[in-house]
Amino acid sequence: MRRIAIVGGGQAGLPLAFGLLEQGYEVTVVSNRTPEDIRGGKVMSSQCMFDPALQIERDLGIDDWERVCPEVHGIGFAVPHPQERGAKVIDWKARLDKPAQSVDQRVKMSAWLEQVEARGGRLVIQDAGVAELEALADTHELVVLAGGKGEVVRLFERDASRSPFDKPQRALALTYVHGLEKTPDYARISFNMIPGVGEYFVFPALTLSGPCDIMVFEGVPGGPLDCWRDVRTPQEHLAASKRFLEDYLPWEAGRAKHVELTDDKGILAGAFAPTVRKPVLTLPSGRPVFGLGDAVATNDPITGQGSNNATKACKVYLDAILARGEQPYTRDWMEDTFERFWDYAKWVVQWTNSLLTPPPPHILNLLGAAGQLPALASAVVNGFNHPPRYFPWWADEAECERFIASHQTAASVA
Repeated sequence: MRRIAIVGGGQAGLPLAFGLLEQGYEVTVVSNRTPEDIRGGKVMSSQCMFDPALQIERDLGIDDWERVCPEVHGIGFAVPHPQERGAKVIDWKARLDKPAQSVDQRVKMSAWLEQVEARGGRLVIQDAGVAELEALADTHELVVLAGGKGEVVRLFERDASRSPFDKPQRALALTYVHGLEKTPDYARISFNMIPGVGEYFVFPALTLSGPCDIMVFEGVPGGPLDCWRDVRTPQEHLAASKRFLEDYLPWEAGRAKHVELTDDKGILAGAFAPTVRKPVLTLPSGRPVFGLGDAVATNDPITGQGSNNATKACKVYLDAILARGEQPYTRDWMEDTFERFWDYAKWVVQWTNSLLTPPPPHILNLLGAAGQLPALASAVVNGFNHPPRYFPWWADEAECERFIASHQTAASVA
């Protein structure tokens, strides 16, 4: 059977490995951290996964936490009043058609790495630079680079035509907490947009110590939420999180009054430019390496699509590898496979990037109308499951007006 190496033990690479192992492929997984390193390290992401991505995990038999992870049943959206403290100019919520879930990647990836050899794969713990990729290419028919960090990722050429930003658009921070007051009615992602300042959203999750909530902060560079560089300790990070809520989102501050960190490594802060890269890296020997997941498409977390994108990319790549049979894995095949994924991902990228710029009037009108039209609110919320549904009406003013009008008409005759 064909031999494939996957560099990177994350949300894209490990499901691909398991899918290939199930089909009898010889698979080597290369990770620069052991399961113990991951489990004992810092949180890595916020990773809220919606049902279509969760279904891919179910189909692969790797949905190990479905019964114990808190469910996310909807999404709420709020915009504070610019003059009246505690008031909101927009405030609505809607249910997801099927629940979402978020499992701390320290829990998930450590357990998955431990399963690689039990499922018949080979696990290698080492840093992977150019020399290591060359060695893997010597002994495997296909090398897939699925790690989103490290120097080797920068060797993939940035695709300027698909990457409108060349610098970070948000200062990012995560705070994993226990003790957050639950939302009424049903568990949901509570998304708050503060024009000119940034965004805050929070949702239930599962971490090392059990159920928790993940607070996500997205600060406009240079603004009051771009405040993490001077934070030195975990408790300072928690204090900065709570202070921002008290200053800008008092209803969220009330929920967070008694929160405590899940652990001292349950925090993260940083920034990166959303980037799409060309999917094939040519090694000095001339052999190609195929990029997957964050290695070639990194989105800002403002829309919560990172883990979803990685999982859906894995499915496209898995299907393409299986369909390839005994044919060689050529550069053309790699580029064609990535383009099949891009047919989906381009809409995710466009939608996500649009939220990093000031919203145009038709989007403000849409979000406002959703507060009066439950079916419209449901359409906006369930687009998170499959972002191509947002188009053309998200990007086109006339189409957006027609979309709103169709819901107004339906509501009037109901």
